[in-house]
This record gives sequence, C-alpha cells and structure tokens, in this order.
Amino acid sequence: MEKTDQTKLNGKIQVTKNGPYMVLGDFPLYHMIIECDNSMTPSEWMIAGKLESQPNYALCRCGGTANKPFCDGTHFKNHFDGTENSDNTLFEKMAKTIEGPKLALKDAEVLCASARFCHRGGDIWNQIAQTSDTKIKENCTKNGCDCPSGRIVLIDKETSKMVEPKLDQVIGLINDSFIGRDGPLWIQGGIPVYSADGKPYEIRNRLTLCRCGKSTNKPFCDSSHYPDEDQTKR
Repeated sequence: MEKTDQTKLNGKIQVTKNGPYMVLGDFPLYHMIIECDNSMTPSEWMIAGKLESQPNYALCRCGGTANKPFCDGTHFKNHFDGTENSDNTLFEKMAKTIEGPKLALKDAEVLCASARFCHRGGDIWNQIAQTSDTKIKENCTKNGCDCPSGRIVLIDKETSKMVEPKLDQVIGLINDSFIGRDGPLWIQGGIPVYSADGKPYEIRNRLTLCRCGKSTNKPFCDSSHYPDEDQTKR
C-alpha cells in the first residue's frame, strides 16, 4: 500500500450534484476482492492490483459507466438523481453499544455495506459477550477491523480506546467474488469527503461510498448493490 504524503493530506473527495465523485489529491486506487468460502462467509481481503489514475480523477456514482470505475458522463444520459440523503449524523450518535467483558461493540447499522466479515468464525454480536476468551476476542477484533464501512467499531475495555486498523489514505474498489457484484468505494485512512453543497462529512478511518447509484443513504453505501440485502444484516 501507499504511504500518506502531504498531497494526499491536503486532498479530498468532492460529491458533485447528480454527478461523479471528484477525487482531488492523487489518492491511489486498488481493486479489493472479498474472498469467500463455500458458505458465502468472507475469508479475507485480497488486493488484486493498483489502477492507473491521474492526480485528480472522477469516479462513477450513478452505476452506469462503461469505463468502471471512472465516470464517462452516463449520469447525463440516465438522468441520475444523486440527491444526498444522509443526515450526516455523527457515528457516536448513530451507534448502539453492546458491552462485553473485554470489548464493547458500537454498531451503526445504517452504514452496513454487506461485506459480511462480521460473521466470520461466528457472529460478532453474539461473540462480544464471550471476549474473556482470548481466541474469541481476537476473532472479534479481526472481524471488526475488516468491516470496510466502519459500521462496526470496537472499544478496548481496558484502555477505553477504539480498536482501529492502521490504514493508508487509499480508495478501494470492492468486488464481492461470491455474489459476483461490485461493491462500494472503500475510503480509507481518513480521506475527507464533502457534499455537493460543500459541507464536510465526518472524517473516519473507514467508510464506504455508494457506486451503484441505488443507495437510500447517499453518498454512503446501504447494501443496495447486494441481491438480497436482508440476508446480510443482523
């Protein structure tokens, strides 16, 4: 992965009205594949390669481009309605908390991108109560950190600090190998995102932006790319 430099620190992602995401700051793009086992449960993230890009580039938001992931102007032809529906509530105010002996789980379900790592080795919501067991705690930690949308955030009860992966400022193009669908844009490392009217969204280490055009929580992914989203949510 790439190291963060000053150009990236000064960059941002700008949502445009009924148009693409303008990426300003030379953030690298990677194909990120969800590798699954036979039960549809993810096993690992696979980085499948880096895409060539310009210092500034436009990523499709309507889902109709023929030049994925880049915008090709299709949003004009299909009359894309990219109205942003997110009320930009802070994560802490959205999230419900489940307490365990060693970890606490904060869960903002509206942010779910159906990556399903929360089910690997057992459902994280059930396992939180068993985190006195070292192996279960490790599994919860791994699964929580692999949640691309940041729907799930873990708190270490001993330190009261968030358990977060160290992520460079990059953009991942999620592909779900099991369902054969492109997922959202995985925005990593605290890249700032601004609404079409110039308002900043909460800066987070992990978040996912819709690129199928169907989300009811634009610009964020709400699992609408998934063939049957109800199968993936707790």
